[in-house]
Amino acid sequence: MRARHIFASVLTVILTTGLSYADEIRMDRQISVTGEAQIAVTPTLATITLGVTEEANEAALAMSAVSTKMVAVVDELRAAGIAAEDMQTRQISLNPVWSQDRSYENGRRKITGFSASNTLALRIHDLERLGEVLDQVLKVGANDFRGLSFGVADPAQVQDQIRGAAVKDALRKATQLAEAAGVTLGPVRSIHDRDAGGGQPMMAMEMARSAPMPIEAGELTFGHSVSVVYEIAPSEGD
Repeated sequence: MRARHIFASVLTVILTTGLSYADEIRMDRQISVTGEAQIAVTPTLATITLGVTEEANEAALAMSAVSTKMVAVVDELRAAGIAAEDMQTRQISLNPVWSQDRSYENGRRKITGFSASNTLALRIHDLERLGEVLDQVLKVGANDFRGLSFGVADPAQVQDQIRGAAVKDALRKATQLAEAAGVTLGPVRSIHDRDAGGGQPMMAMEMARSAPMPIEAGELTFGHSVSVVYEIAPSEGD
């Protein structure tokens, strides 16, 4: 019985070692590549963040002045065809305005007034009217411009397109490597998706009361990459 037990133990060790060695061979017989793709698309929408900022001696007066002008801005945007779902209040703030001459009152810097602001984000789908819309809201009281960014209505569709292109690029690279090495490319062992994201260039500038601004949307570049591991198919001698 003892001999049989020793034999079984030795056989188990041999089989385990053989499996481990086979696994190491399979791990060595692989090709790892990174597939990349980029695409330039024309923006289909613009996102603008703008608002109204006013100062007054009293907090209530500052807020009232901001509210009056912001109502006019929103009314103008609605008249321009901007839908309610494309407008969203981002921030409402009220802050004291401190004296600039460092004068103090009861041991504290003197408050000379209050600054109130209301910030609105809006999406514009008709880019040809972008400059016109900006000019209109300037005329009715918008005086705080936080930024302009361009985007696409369906970024997921763009990402799906370049993701597929990145996988094809990985296959092209792996095939080239396999041919150069004189081996046959096997099936995919693993794929790791790496979203490279998409660019939405920002433009920040002070608003100026002038003629309709000339604005060029240009192009947006989206990128994507994937890491793919292919097996090397067994050769006749393996």
